[in-house]
Amino acid sequence: MKPVAVIPARFGSTRLPGKLLLDLCGKPIIQRVYERVKAAGVFSRILVATDSEKIAHRVESFGGEPMLTSPHHRSGTERIAEVAERIEGDIIVNVQGDEPFVHPETLKALCASFRKEGTAVMGTLRHGIADRPEFGNPNVVKVVVDTQGFALYFSRSAIPYLEPGAGAEKIDGARALWYKHVGIYAYRRSFLLRYPALERSALEEAEGLEQLRILEHGYKIRVYPTEWETLGIDTEEDLQEARRRWAAEAGSPS
Repeated sequence: MKPVAVIPARFGSTRLPGKLLLDLCGKPIIQRVYERVKAAGVFSRILVATDSEKIAHRVESFGGEPMLTSPHHRSGTERIAEVAERIEGDIIVNVQGDEPFVHPETLKALCASFRKEGTAVMGTLRHGIADRPEFGNPNVVKVVVDTQGFALYFSRSAIPYLEPGAGAEKIDGARALWYKHVGIYAYRRSFLLRYPALERSALEEAEGLEQLRILEHGYKIRVYPTEWETLGIDTEEDLQEARRRWAAEAGSPS
């Protein structure tokens, strides 16, 4: 059975209200994301899970499939857990609604890798951190993994700490220590059905990172390396950068 893709699409945003309906070079952001997901060609169904009639109507207008969900969810995973109760499928992939640069090959690789996974309830991605400003930016989530590629911790802080004289003069990802989290998730549907019963954890509250609830309750997350990055749109500055990047990239989906 092919996996199902779910794009959580909350209308409210404190920094950029209604951002998923804003224009990105001729189409709304949510449509750009949907088309990238569709281009992967690996999903039996693509759903846009939203709390907004406006978003639902816009999704219908370009031929997508919206699903109205509760406005009270506090995270994308909670929203997707509601969807999991209403659909069939063994693997559900969460693609953020504000990341129009998600690469179709990223989604194909994640689905193929997680299909073979025998231990983790969730799979996600990591990409090497290239410079110290990125390393120190709290908006860039960092992840540390064990020797098998399972997540040890996610943080907005700069982790792991590099002790002076430890043998590296710069952060370049080459020593397999410094990684940013690429926020695309593959879940087992059976786990998503249990997720709402898990209490919000202290670490989740402290960091504002929903995946920490999974770790703190003792579940495994596999973090696969990827060569492709994404660009989330959270602010007006992000939107302007996305427009510049989209216009400049040759071969972007039309």
